[in-house]
Amino acid sequence: MLVPVTAGAWVLLMAGAMITHGRRGETAFVALNLVYLVLALVVAVGRFGPASF
Repeated sequence: MLVPVTAGAWVLLMAGAMITHGRRGETAFVALNLVYLVLALVVAVGRFGPASF
């Protein structure tokens, strides 16, 4: 039960990191945080979704 909760928290953390890096003009880090966000979203949906793995 902790893995999907952690993945959801990681999605929120990466969204905040993207906003912070975007405001500072660090576009390379925005792209990197987007990759991390998508990976965490896949884990969260995979664990919480209707056909969880």
